[in-house]
Amino acid sequence: MKKLDWYIIKKFLTTFFFSIFLFAVISVVVDVGEKTDDFVKSGWSFGRIVMDYYIAFIPHIIALLFPLFVFIAVIFFTSKMAGKSEIVAILAAGVSFRRVLRPYFVAGTMLAALLWYANRLVIPRAEVKRTYFEDVYVNGNSSYNPLTDKKKVLYFRIDSFTYAGVHTYDTVRKSGGPFFMHRLKGNQVVYNLRAETIRWDTAVRKWTLDNAVERELNGLKEKVWISGVKVMNFNFKPADLRSDDFAKDKMTTPELNHQIQLDKLRGTEGLNSLIIESYRRDATPVSVIILTLIGAIVATRKVRGGSGMHLALGFILAAVFILMDRFSTIFSTKGNFPPLIAAWLPNVVFSCVAYYLFKKAQK
Repeated sequence: MKKLDWYIIKKFLTTFFFSIFLFAVISVVVDVGEKTDDFVKSGWSFGRIVMDYYIAFIPHIIALLFPLFVFIAVIFFTSKMAGKSEIVAILAAGVSFRRVLRPYFVAGTMLAALLWYANRLVIPRAEVKRTYFEDVYVNGNSSYNPLTDKKKVLYFRIDSFTYAGVHTYDTVRKSGGPFFMHRLKGNQVVYNLRAETIRWDTAVRKWTLDNAVERELNGLKEKVWISGVKVMNFNFKPADLRSDDFAKDKMTTPELNHQIQLDKLRGTEGLNSLIIESYRRDATPVSVIILTLIGAIVATRKVRGGSGMHLALGFILAAVFILMDRFSTIFSTKGNFPPLIAAWLPNVVFSCVAYYLFKKAQK
């Protein structure tokens, strides 16, 4: 690492953190204006609002637009260097354009590693606090404070051969019913269990069935057992039966991957939203590096109009990137588009764009 490298890295990081700080302050001010009535309704003290909401809100809003602000920061300070003919002087001194991009790559990788770690462990922990307030006091119908969380029938798979369902489930009382369960052998039902209610016993951490009726089928033969109360050790917990729109955001990556494997076993619908979230947490940091290189390549060329032209081109490229990312995500969650391709497609496309721009850049 030479003085030139440290000079570019310092400018890069200083510009990025200054811009992200200003953006965070503006976001907090706007959010306070929107949620003033909600804060009053909640009865929270000023200290609790700061510590339990905004300490979690700031990482959320920063992570949301992290790649975009990296891109803007690179274009802004690099175009300033190009406007002062610093880039021209560096290239005229015999430094290759590839060598000029090295400090950008190093700084971009550092920021990408920071975002990767935050996406996997830090942001999900912060989302627990932020979404609690959003659910209870803003939306008013969350899984944290509902009267009931009712669905016509909730189906899920317990293991490879066993399927179950609950007609209604109360997330507060942790009980519901009627409950039913079927065990299959091939295409034949060999065991059937029905109960009026299913409730979670917090003392023994098991499920209790009331008025349970069991049937064991073997061809034309049938055995029936009736139990007033039956304790079952199922592999699902009350949290698995709770409707939570923010569930995927609140799980760390190890927890998310475990939930994906569990839902695959159960045959849960809408699994693509969890899978693409898992892939996105790895793909987004890579996009930081790609956008860093694109921004550096675009902004090093000295053009009439200075930073304005570079920023305009940068915003166009950023808008295309965001639109591609959103569309691929929607096609995956609402359709049959593979989640792995949906998460990584923008990176693949913009890697090709970066390579093309590099080949066309001034040398």
